[in-house]
Amino acid sequence: MTSDPQAPTLYFSTEEFATRLAATREAMEASRLDVLIVHDPSNMAWLTGYDGWSFYTPQCVVIGPDGDPVWFGRGMDAAGAKRTTYLSDNDIIGYADHFVMSTERHAMDDLTVRLTSRGWAAGRIGVEMDNYYFSARAFACLSTGLPNAELVDATALVNWRRLVKSAAEIEYMRIAARIVEGMHSRILDVIEPGVRKNDLVAEIYHAGITGTESHGGDYPAIVPMLPTGVDASAAHLTWDDSPMQRGAGTFFEIAGVHKRYHVPLCRTIYLGEPPQHFFDAETAVVASIAAGLDAARPGNTCQDMSRAFLTELRSHGFDKESRAGYSIGLSYPPDWGERNISIREGDHTEFRPGMTIHFMPALWQDDWGLEITESILITGSGAEPLCDVPRQLFVKD
Repeated sequence: MTSDPQAPTLYFSTEEFATRLAATREAMEASRLDVLIVHDPSNMAWLTGYDGWSFYTPQCVVIGPDGDPVWFGRGMDAAGAKRTTYLSDNDIIGYADHFVMSTERHAMDDLTVRLTSRGWAAGRIGVEMDNYYFSARAFACLSTGLPNAELVDATALVNWRRLVKSAAEIEYMRIAARIVEGMHSRILDVIEPGVRKNDLVAEIYHAGITGTESHGGDYPAIVPMLPTGVDASAAHLTWDDSPMQRGAGTFFEIAGVHKRYHVPLCRTIYLGEPPQHFFDAETAVVASIAAGLDAARPGNTCQDMSRAFLTELRSHGFDKESRAGYSIGLSYPPDWGERNISIREGDHTEFRPGMTIHFMPALWQDDWGLEITESILITGSGAEPLCDVPRQLFVKD
């Protein structure tokens, strides 16, 4: 958002980052937290703008009682923080490389020293206990190095602040939606019996990263899923170098990504003449999606949407035990979900304008599977699908 080549690359205004920080501090106050340590790279990026492939080593953002957040990470990645965040040099701390991949010492040992020097080593300190990037060893080091602090589980505290998107975030997601539309178009163009799956995935990646004429694509937090035939009874299989088969269905679970904002979209393609159960499932899922979308409006809840979807699905003789959707937006591997709401029984979160959801009514049966999904934006009047790809089972000879 600046033309100065020496300025950091920021995808959002400093005013928007200030709003996010204020919302986080408000949640900290409600949880009686004096300090918050954030290890989730998606939350780190949302709070500061930090964007780097450095999450394989310990890193975090620390929010104290006042002032800007503090970025803490590997020394060689401090330059990345200077290039992608709005933080001053005083709030970017790099640790020595002898902490990396060491069995003798841990970066959290160094963090406890830094927190102590800032007067943040006591009181209630929140940590993201249930997070891909926060290890048991990291917790143990913090516990040992902060004897005067009470470490409190603050899992998803920031994730819930991210639920309603800003206008700028929604614009990035609309671009991601155009990208995933192009990805599905490319799949339909090139898929045919005999094409190797790895070659098809190469086309998917090319389309996704090329993006549109005006906007480039980014790498997805989840790799393409495209199981065929009986393998499609499993939800999360990727690819190999086997050829595409006539007489089998393949679902494609992919996402368009722009500036780390994801819009997933799934469709199923059958090569040859599908058996009747595929058409029956298509009818059931398409009707159930319509019922779910009708219930996805402000004032209703995730449970209301789930019940509307399942009632329609069951009327067609099908059922689904897993959740039928989740919030989406800014993400890093290994997950493009935001890890807050779920479209399922018992989730009483009310829909609000600005929420973005991957509505995922996939069916995985004993020896086949079908995925037709929609990513949606909750508006003041209901659910707006972000993508324009026909909601159907695609058949190609």
